[in-house]
Amino acid sequence: MAIPQSFIQQLLMRCEIEDVISNYVVLKREGRNRKALCPFHSEKTPSMVIYPDTQSFYCFGCGTGGDVITFVMKAENLGYVEAIRLLAERVGMTVPDEAYDDKTSALKMKILEINRTAARFYHNCLKSAQGKPALYYLKNRQLENRMIVKYGLGYAPEGWNHLLNHLKEKGYTLSQMEAANVIVKGRNGSYYDFFRNRVIFPVIDLRGNVIAFGGRVLDDSKPKYLNTSDTLVFKKSRNLFSMNFAKNAAQKQLVLAEGYMDVIAIHAAGFENVVATLGTSLTNEQARLISKYTKEVVIAYDSDGAGRSATHRAINLLSEVSVAVKTLNMEGAKDPDEYIKKFGAKRFSLLLDGASNVIEFELNQLKNTFDTQTTDGKLEYIRRAVQVISSVQNRLEREVYAGIAAKQAGVACESILSQADVMMRRKRKSEEKKQWEDIQSNRKILLDKVNPQKGEFLKEALAEEGIIAFLFRNPDYGDYILSAIQPEDFVTTFNKRVFQTIVDKLKEHSEIHLTFLTPLFTPEENSRISQILATSGDQAQTKELLDDYIDVLKVHKESLKAKDISTMDLDEIEKFRQSRRKKG
Repeated sequence: MAIPQSFIQQLLMRCEIEDVISNYVVLKREGRNRKALCPFHSEKTPSMVIYPDTQSFYCFGCGTGGDVITFVMKAENLGYVEAIRLLAERVGMTVPDEAYDDKTSALKMKILEINRTAARFYHNCLKSAQGKPALYYLKNRQLENRMIVKYGLGYAPEGWNHLLNHLKEKGYTLSQMEAANVIVKGRNGSYYDFFRNRVIFPVIDLRGNVIAFGGRVLDDSKPKYLNTSDTLVFKKSRNLFSMNFAKNAAQKQLVLAEGYMDVIAIHAAGFENVVATLGTSLTNEQARLISKYTKEVVIAYDSDGAGRSATHRAINLLSEVSVAVKTLNMEGAKDPDEYIKKFGAKRFSLLLDGASNVIEFELNQLKNTFDTQTTDGKLEYIRRAVQVISSVQNRLEREVYAGIAAKQAGVACESILSQADVMMRRKRKSEEKKQWEDIQSNRKILLDKVNPQKGEFLKEALAEEGIIAFLFRNPDYGDYILSAIQPEDFVTTFNKRVFQTIVDKLKEHSEIHLTFLTPLFTPEENSRISQILATSGDQAQTKELLDDYIDVLKVHKESLKAKDISTMDLDEIEKFRQSRRKKG
């Protein structure tokens, strides 16, 4: 059964959209609306607008939109019912019991059960005779038993269906196991275990649930690591390994490592404030998650080329969410695991204390790359150094770094500082111009996946959107609109479905609110409905404007009739004329 609309209405009355969103981003007043940096994509110019009058939001940069429930769904990676439960919990309300048969939520619970059962199975396998090779591997990496137990490490046996058969015995279906990504379907249609002959690293979320797994081979075969694909309970780009421990650590900063073994080695050395990405470079979502728990990150990536590239990406993403970044210079070791084994925990602690900040790291990288004793090397160093320094927003800080670069290059500080100032202004103008062009560009219409007919019938589609927005804000005009046009008069299929849904809600005497449309449309479709409301917000909602929209659809309908006349015989044409006279 669905959640009663009466309950949702009460919940919405206690969950003003601007109050909820302000827990995630900083809002700035802009007229009667609010504006913020969108948390769902990387940007420097605020393009997400919150509309109190419709209790909706829309980002003109990435096209994400919806109501307060949609926002929480995306921000917290939750389903519709789960988002309602979370909001209800925050305001001290209890969701009615009859709502708990939601199919998506039920499947999520099954996946979490499967993951928990699989984690126990893998851990028991590690402790059994067949797990000796994996246990030897972990011991050879100097992992103590307490860390193996703390992280719940395990072993996926060699073979095709050990876990599959174990889960079958527990009563789980193949479709449920496949949804959890612990088994996969082969080309011949049969299923087999996803992880085989690998050390297993369970991924635990902030609530203590096993949401995914990482698996490492015991030798040098490829791929070295396998990770759970995205599921209903796991999004690789939104989770961090060991964040369940790091969030409660005594240290205020976070250490960002590259892999599972690095994290466990650093943790074992006494630093619980360590996390790692899950088989990918740092993402926007992970950077935002980090920003909730700390304002300073020390990046401890490997010192190879891939590690340096990942460091640069992480620096940019963390800076965009106002997290200060420092980097480690691990001389004598390729990664934190090796460094701690060679030099010990105390030396690693000193290394953390002496971590250099991002700009110093970048300038030192340039110093080691270019020979400033030659003219070409000096010019290239200065050019690159100016680019690095121009990314610093604070003028005083730019002056300090310009002094460092000037000393390394043997030139006047003012020459570097003035170039950096000019470049920073150019960058800012260029970024703002590009973002605005992207926002205003009509090229998106040509690639419209939600309403692919819009490009062919642009005038009619815009009129349809105008009618939808008007009816949404003025439901008392429902009878007037339906006396002039019907849903079948809409030209584009998507807009017709939205209009029909609103009309149906009006006939049920239901309140017109985005929340009641959310379960009936996909996230992309809900974002489009929010866009329709957002782009109409600055227009005066007059009856004259509504009539203009209606006339566009009427003209289109008449033009179709005119085309039909060319195929009519004389009797049919006469009947058509008589019908027109009656309507007139």
